Amino acid sequence: MTTEFIDLETQDGVRMPWNVIPGTKQESVNVVVPVAAIYTPIKHFPTMPILPYSPLRCRTCRSILNPFCIVDFAAKIWICPFCFQRNHFPNHYASISEDNMPAELFPQYTTVEYDSVNDSGPHVPPVFLFVVDTCVIEEEIGFLRSAISQAVELLPDNSLVGLITFGSFVHVHELGFGIVPKTYVFRGNKDLSKEQLLEQMSFFAKKPKPAVGVVAGARDGLSSESISRFLLPASECEFALNSVLDELQRDPWPVPGDQREARCTSTALSIAASLLGACVPGSAARIMAFIGGPATEGPAPIVSKQLSEPIRSHKDLDKDSVPHYHKCVKFYDGLSKQLVHQGHVLDLFACALDQVGIAELKTAVERTGGLVVLTESFGHPVFKDSLKRVFQSGDYDLGLASNGIFEINCSKDIKVQGIIGPCASLEKKSPLCSDVVIGQGGTSAWKMCGLDKSTSLCLFFDIVRKETPDATMQSTSNQFYFQFLTYYQNNSGQMRFRVTTLSRRWVAGPGSIQDLISGFDQEAAAIVMARQVSFKMETEAEFDPIRWLDKALINLCSRFGDFQKETPSSFSLSPRLSIFPQFMFHLRRSQFVQVFNNSPDETAYFRMILNRENVTNSVVMVQPSLISYSFHSGPEPTLLDVAAIAADRVLLLDAFFTVVIFHGSTIAQWRKAGYHNEPEHQAFAQLLRAPHDDSDLIMKERFPVPRLVVCDQHGSQARFLLAKLNPSATYNTEASLPGGDIIFTDDVSFDVFLDHLQRLVVQ
Repeated sequence: MTTEFIDLETQDGVRMPWNVIPGTKQESVNVVVPVAAIYTPIKHFPTMPILPYSPLRCRTCRSILNPFCIVDFAAKIWICPFCFQRNHFPNHYASISEDNMPAELFPQYTTVEYDSVNDSGPHVPPVFLFVVDTCVIEEEIGFLRSAISQAVELLPDNSLVGLITFGSFVHVHELGFGIVPKTYVFRGNKDLSKEQLLEQMSFFAKKPKPAVGVVAGARDGLSSESISRFLLPASECEFALNSVLDELQRDPWPVPGDQREARCTSTALSIAASLLGACVPGSAARIMAFIGGPATEGPAPIVSKQLSEPIRSHKDLDKDSVPHYHKCVKFYDGLSKQLVHQGHVLDLFACALDQVGIAELKTAVERTGGLVVLTESFGHPVFKDSLKRVFQSGDYDLGLASNGIFEINCSKDIKVQGIIGPCASLEKKSPLCSDVVIGQGGTSAWKMCGLDKSTSLCLFFDIVRKETPDATMQSTSNQFYFQFLTYYQNNSGQMRFRVTTLSRRWVAGPGSIQDLISGFDQEAAAIVMARQVSFKMETEAEFDPIRWLDKALINLCSRFGDFQKETPSSFSLSPRLSIFPQFMFHLRRSQFVQVFNNSPDETAYFRMILNRENVTNSVVMVQPSLISYSFHSGPEPTLLDVAAIAADRVLLLDAFFTVVIFHGSTIAQWRKAGYHNEPEHQAFAQLLRAPHDDSDLIMKERFPVPRLVVCDQHGSQARFLLAKLNPSATYNTEASLPGGDIIFTDDVSFDVFLDHLQRLVVQ
């Protein structure tokens, strides 16, 4: 079904809900699901050509030579498909002919990468600044100590490392001082400017401060010795860093029994950003923040120190009764602008039973393309394995890249509304920008301070052509063109420039419905809707997500379904659309739409990950996959329904954030009796082992590493599976299957949902 769309993705890293595009403004409104694309800018392609020369640009619209250009080999001229400008080939293309074409004109190379982007200046190594919360119990400090020293061992030798620890005060550690470890201490409740910081950290002790100009980096007057006090090559500072980590203790300031610790997260992050901005502006630097609880001190506390004040919930945010919320969001907005300007990334590892303030910090992490991991302790495998994955090289490395700039070009009948995803607008106004803004909009270029192999952007387009042109016109140029340009520094420090050029056919007028259906990618459509509904829930005050999704689904089905009026039983959908209602059913029940039972931090976390993952991974977040193992058959996919539960089956649920292995009651009894250890029950041992082998494969290539839950039917942790299943059998229904299960819920089942949908569509 979706294999052809997956093939398109393996060639260009693009999935579009509509692969045949509605050709006029009105038609694009009528099709309900937006004209959009989910693009993975630096997806790994083993067969992609890497070209050792500079790209050739159109002299009018600056788009890059590509397979869709019309080439006149005799006259050595190419015509740009975006603006129809005629361009002459330069001299070094003189030998070009139909039999001797450069790679970028080959029809199969719609995605190419250029390597000869002029590398100016010296090669700056990657920088990792660890910012560590010490307001946690001794045991957590121990977990952190071992996790960070392990991480430092995995760092590339040339990378620079710095360390800041914080509690009631912020400690900036001078690692390059050799015998006597030295620390600069700043008060947690004071806001410091970059100038004060440089002054107090004696950056100008040996060399007077330059009278004019910005102080930033070695070339602007900071001596390299003063920088290397704080940022040292990993190979040199391992000893100094480990001795600081060994002495690391929990914050010594006494905390009264009725109060929370004084934790100045915002001051620490602000100092970290200013330090990097002064020392290594524009280079590949990451602030890796390890936070173990809520911020209570400094310019952006999320809760007061008094334990009598509870941490904000979704209800409080809805009522707008959170005293610090807007102030915090404003602070982190400012920090995100500073980091984007410097080109630096903020990664967040939030490991606490309490909320740490991800909901407020979200913009700073998301706009810089940072990684985020949320779990309850620094000792939890979700944290330990995810941190290892960040630095791991080899088959499953994340392919971390930095300093990205993403630009877009498209045919003149299309405009760009914006992007929902990990990037920040560069505010480059152009005729391409639509007046309607979604996400980071009003620009045709975006900054991606940090990105990796799976970072995916969701672009929204506006079709601006008003009327349907006549048939003669339509047959000659019924193609829309898109070009995505990504300029980035790969993990070995080289600057690369990737160009993806796409062409899609558009249709308009009566009779276009079948064409549109033939190009509908229901997985991509579901994820575009998921990103859009999450974004609306965050930015529109009185927004009703369930109503919005239902309305969209009803309109889509009444436009593309087959039915006779007033007869629900006559309703049918083409196989191209038949799974879409099911995706919408699960999206309505998912953690992206239902905030009940989740904290604002958890909701922000789930949405941040939805906004950066590719379609395949996002689909699993919305509608988990379920595999059943039994004696009678090999592993087989099964419906996400309570009917899948049986006493003699093992189920494997992949819900992206959690992976659940669920043993039916009989299987669990046999396992407890130890049958799998007896030689005559080899088949049973194999049945128990198979789901574990499969879950290992899933966990190996995923980031953040999911939580593994192994549970038995009727056990307390079975809730991890039951919460995701379609409740086709509940306490209200007639007897369920023997050995099966029921779900205690008043939620409607998918059948009831579909019933209502059909009735409303045919009205």
